[in-house]
Amino acid sequence: MDPDALKVLNRLRQGEYVAYLVGGSVRDLLLGRRPKDFDIGTSAHPYQVKKLFRNCWIIGRRFRLAHVKFGTKVIEVATFRRQVQPGEEIVQDGVPAPDHRHPHGQALDAAGDEGAMRAREDAQLIHRDNTFGTPEEDAFRRDFTVNALFYDIASFSIIDYVGGLDDLREGVIRCIGDPEVRFKEDPVRMLRAIALAARLDFIIEDPIYDAIGQLRHEIANSSAPRLLEEYYKILRAGSSEKTFQGLSAAGLLEPVSQELHDGAGAALWQSLRNVDAYRAKFSATPDTLTNAILLGSLLTPLGLAPQSGRSPRRDDDKRSHEPLAKLGTLPLARRDLERLRQILGMQRRLRELTATMRAQQALTHRSIFREALTWLEIHGGTQETVEHWISVLAERGADEPVVHGTEDEDGPAKRRRRRRRRPFRSPTA
Repeated sequence: MDPDALKVLNRLRQGEYVAYLVGGSVRDLLLGRRPKDFDIGTSAHPYQVKKLFRNCWIIGRRFRLAHVKFGTKVIEVATFRRQVQPGEEIVQDGVPAPDHRHPHGQALDAAGDEGAMRAREDAQLIHRDNTFGTPEEDAFRRDFTVNALFYDIASFSIIDYVGGLDDLREGVIRCIGDPEVRFKEDPVRMLRAIALAARLDFIIEDPIYDAIGQLRHEIANSSAPRLLEEYYKILRAGSSEKTFQGLSAAGLLEPVSQELHDGAGAALWQSLRNVDAYRAKFSATPDTLTNAILLGSLLTPLGLAPQSGRSPRRDDDKRSHEPLAKLGTLPLARRDLERLRQILGMQRRLRELTATMRAQQALTHRSIFREALTWLEIHGGTQETVEHWISVLAERGADEPVVHGTEDEDGPAKRRRRRRRRPFRSPTA
């Protein structure tokens, strides 16, 4: 258990609120895996959580969440929710819609806290969202049974409303409720089912596959930036090869990323295998797996990688003057494409070890050097070459700052201009 998550749980219990460890963290702890993060479910409303923690920030528009921060670590605290029934509407903070029979049209909220006040101020109705509920109602609104387990630190017990413990023992990914209904609510769940089974080495029940076969094109209706972020999560999880093979077999790549669907072959699988092998060296996701490196691991085997010395363009369309800005329907950040171009442009120089030591040390000062070295380690660099550059870094001094800039890595390094000292003048002068 993370000690900071325990602090949050204990503080909520001291405030006489129900609070459980929830979701994937419980699942991973039971499987003996290290959880990526620790999420907490509670009966406290977001602004009640904020009153308990000075280091708390409220985020979200449709349903507000509390983020309790400990340095760079974030413990997410969410109020127990229930699924809203058709025809029922709620206001922005997850409280019931204003009752127009009330003299002032106020939102009915038993707690009467600041969240209800904010909801009345917003007075913006949204369609088919979630509202506050009980722990049991919260469990039944989740996607898969293995993700709906709660842990109570007061009784040291697992709370299971949906049969998730049995599915965890049997290694089965099963939907809570009808898979077709759940996938229509959120098509991204189809992608997550494949990714979760690949990461845990579980099997997927047949009704999920049947629903994916019927609804796979619905995934194109999901937010494109959200889908791209899911791709990045898959690439960082350590089982990207198996996951993308499963997505390809299920037909989930074609509706949103046609290039990946068409290029799903040996070169792509080898690239993803390299990423997974690098990720396996670390107990947690390393910071070196940046978006630019992950994006390049998808684009390079497809022949879509940006070329050194020019703006990123589609290799298969020489007449096009438009830069590659999308992968299918997925928008690609230009800053990531530019960094990828610089990373690939530096590979030749990293493999040339005959340069003078002064030139090699100058290369290590480039802002893109560490990402370029990570790429070399993942995709084709010999261990001797990687160790050589690590020794060059060590000779330079690990505590020496790296100069950040946007220079072209094929061009000469830019030097910092020295600030001229002003001559000293006596106060009496």
